[in-house]
Amino acid sequence: MDRYGESGGTPPAGLTGQARRARRRERLLSTALALFTTRGFAATSIERICGAAHVSIRAFYEEFESREALLIALHNDIARAGMEAALVVLGDPAVGSASTRARVTALCRAYIATVTADPAATRVAFVEVIGAGPAVEEHRLLWRSLWTDFFMGEADRAVGRGEAVPRDYTLAVVALIGAINELVAHWARNHAALSRDRLTDEMIHHVLATLGTPAYEGK
Repeated sequence: MDRYGESGGTPPAGLTGQARRARRRERLLSTALALFTTRGFAATSIERICGAAHVSIRAFYEEFESREALLIALHNDIARAGMEAALVVLGDPAVGSASTRARVTALCRAYIATVTADPAATRVAFVEVIGAGPAVEEHRLLWRSLWTDFFMGEADRAVGRGEAVPRDYTLAVVALIGAINELVAHWARNHAALSRDRLTDEMIHHVLATLGTPAYEGK
């Protein structure tokens, strides 16, 4: 190992220490993503990640306090991307004034397109995180609470427009988020045989059904 915590000699000339560290972190993340996808999180040790990434164990702990922290970072990347995709849709003036049905359709299409863009990342974020330890579960619950607030806002909007029945949607939204997570996890396990379009259509159906909004005009 060289003094930068990497094997194989000195880093490329011209890179600052910060840039070298960013490259090292990215290599750990991409290597872990590949290993967690092929071997599974439970069967992948820090030593194996470091060996495949050509990074010392000491350098690993300079970036992540644990294997779970690395998994959380991978999950956070895709969770944040999915939320940002939804918020971009909300920022579209046309969507802002659209019916609940049209709004939900746009949101679901943007979300699914984003979180399934890389099937390996999808599998890690929706499959490998399950049962990965208390810290990972706490992180998942944080994102679940964010999505609960998000969908509660959508429910309130639909009620205000007269497109949903006024009621307490809290438990329904909790069930909805669990269903969406399981749908995407199922797609991650079976994406070779299951199209994104079918997954998207099913998510749209679940969201509209939760709100009590007909899936088609005139229904």
